[in-house]
Amino acid sequence: MVRRTRLDGDTCPVARALDVIGDWWSLLIVRAALDGDRRFSEFHRTLGVAKNILAARLRTLVDAGILKIVPAPSGGAHHEYVLTRRGEALRTVIAALREWGEENAPAISGPRM
Repeated sequence: MVRRTRLDGDTCPVARALDVIGDWWSLLIVRAALDGDRRFSEFHRTLGVAKNILAARLRTLVDAGILKIVPAPSGGAHHEYVLTRRGEALRTVIAALREWGEENAPAISGPRM
């Protein structure tokens, strides 16, 4: 396994940001959360990511203060993932990536809904 280089002490703010949210699954999870996904099963269905990868990325995003775990409104043992203020602040990043992708990386089968 390749060891990940930590960038949290770097002087560059871009490097520090990438240390927190720099892998594609994390950004796609944040995008899905911004689009309304809150439960593990919703993220899994939306993204099609392996459950072990999803669980690891959700844990990382919670640890980083991007998401928080709250009890599901229906009660029971279920819980949901909601964006924190820090997570909501990524809305502009996701919007900029979406705009860049639409202009510079067009979809073969049409735009994502």
